[in-house]
Amino acid sequence: MKIIPSILAILILFSVGQATSSAQNVTTTAEPLLVYKALQDEDCRHWVDSVMNKLSFKEKVGQLFIYTIAPVDTKRNLELLREAVDTYKVGGLLFSGGKMQTQVDLTNRAQKQAKVPVMITFDGEWGLAMRLRGTPVFPRNMVLGCIRDNQLIYEYGREVARQCRQIGVQVNFAPVADVNINPKNPVINTRSFGEDPVQVADKVIAYAYGLEGGGVLSVCKHFPGHGDTDVDSHKALPVLPFTRERLDSVELYPFKSDSCRTGRYDGGTSASACYRADRRTSLFFVP
Repeated sequence: MKIIPSILAILILFSVGQATSSAQNVTTTAEPLLVYKALQDEDCRHWVDSVMNKLSFKEKVGQLFIYTIAPVDTKRNLELLREAVDTYKVGGLLFSGGKMQTQVDLTNRAQKQAKVPVMITFDGEWGLAMRLRGTPVFPRNMVLGCIRDNQLIYEYGREVARQCRQIGVQVNFAPVADVNINPKNPVINTRSFGEDPVQVADKVIAYAYGLEGGGVLSVCKHFPGHGDTDVDSHKALPVLPFTRERLDSVELYPFKSDSCRTGRYDGGTSASACYRADRRTSLFFVP
């Protein structure tokens, strides 16, 4: 299987970073870990440039898309996979829930069909078991949030990364950086590390650093404020009636701390609307 796709190598230059164990004393000068490695690898940089220079405009556009597909081997699904990879030249795949062996088989098939190696992504907040049956089960984040030693969270991230790489996954849509301070939250709840912004930030950094230390890109999610809603954002648009000061001190804190310390760009995966107390509306929408 081709392991490092060009789109992954390119994303390394923008998306991945190095973290430390605390969210205090935020700085903006830290050199991202995987960025540093990529910049030092002359062969990698030359390969990326040589591949991108040969792509047509349509193929370059295709590289910007991640296609979601079920890990099933039906005739119809195999045709969808071929069409996404061979016809539209998508840059990445995201498999939904199913069996691990089927996902591995489809990953190998996709990599053989692809002109440019495909970036394989995964939505595994608490590891492979979030989507794949018969895989190791880890506790939810709310349980992990009770752990005082963040080195253990780092090691947990390393283990999740190891398992991801074994099945050909290069990007994990984790960790969750939402601060869960609404007991009526129907969608985040135990997926959050807790209700304290500083503690959540520390856990997010440790987990993300563990993933990236194991060679897997991390994506902080979902969206600042998603932890204090009583609405399922899959079905409606949550509205957060908070001041900017409140947002900066609570909702935005883990995202800003993680980005500043690691050079990572957060990948929002939901939508929220925030408005100030004076009702002047600021709308944040991330598809």
